[in-house]
Amino acid sequence: MTDAQNYPMPTESKEVLNSNLPPPYPHGETQVDSMPPYMPPPYSAAPAMYPPSPYPPVLYPPQAGVDMGTLPPGECNPLGEPGSSSPEADAALLVSSFDDKTIRKAFIRKVFSVVTLQLLVTFSIVCVFTFSSVVRAAVQSNIWIYLSSYILFAVVAISLSYSNSFSRSHPWNLVGLSVVTLTLSYLVGTVASFHDTTAVVIAMGATVAISFTIIIFSAQTRVDFTICNGILLVLAVDLLMFSFFCSFFYSNVLQIVYGSLGALLFSLFLAIDCQLVMGRQKYALDPEEYVFAALILYLDIINIFLYLLIIMGGSSK
Repeated sequence: MTDAQNYPMPTESKEVLNSNLPPPYPHGETQVDSMPPYMPPPYSAAPAMYPPSPYPPVLYPPQAGVDMGTLPPGECNPLGEPGSSSPEADAALLVSSFDDKTIRKAFIRKVFSVVTLQLLVTFSIVCVFTFSSVVRAAVQSNIWIYLSSYILFAVVAISLSYSNSFSRSHPWNLVGLSVVTLTLSYLVGTVASFHDTTAVVIAMGATVAISFTIIIFSAQTRVDFTICNGILLVLAVDLLMFSFFCSFFYSNVLQIVYGSLGALLFSLFLAIDCQLVMGRQKYALDPEEYVFAALILYLDIINIFLYLLIIMGGSSK
């Protein structure tokens, strides 16, 4: 038997405990049932920051034939979710574009370096043929060398232009380009020997200025001249017919007009060929065709010089 059973609780303690208990509920009622129902407070809507749009929402259907999950690397679909790409694919794309730009820049440097060397050789020979009276007399008295140089120039230049195996085979392409440069330099020097020294110097200076301006303009402009080859072909045929009629009705005015039209035509050809070399427009040359690119730029500049000589010859008379 425990101590609590041996010693019963006093009566006074029981009365104190019973007085602290809450009063009993009436029969059939509970405290929850007697509480009033919950009433939410009145809702006071805050003023809207933006007025509602009077237009109904527009749902755009998905485009036919477009797979949102197979977009090219680095692009996003119209919903703003990136396409299925991997870091390896993005890195390969960046390396490829970098290699293309690097190859194109090296191609441009090589082409313009070769053209600069060609022009230095040509204008040096022109100066010798113009300033030296002995060389001038020897050149003017040996026309057969002029004709032989013209035939050799035509054969090699046509071969470089239309034979890919010849224009891309190293070092024979450089040998052919050297032959073209030397023969054409002799031809231009022979033509310049029949003009005044002052006219030749002015024509050379004007050629350098015009060529440099056209090259800078072609590199900076967004106008695509490469799509105008057909128009320039028609203009070239018109110029050829004009020169044919000028041979029957010769005058100094017609000579100046003919020279001006020819210089303008080959200036346009130079702009087109520069854009073909730089590769920033619709059409471009292959980086392996640096010999052909140097050839066409060189021929454009030399033709500008020859037509300027025609203008100077007509004005001096």
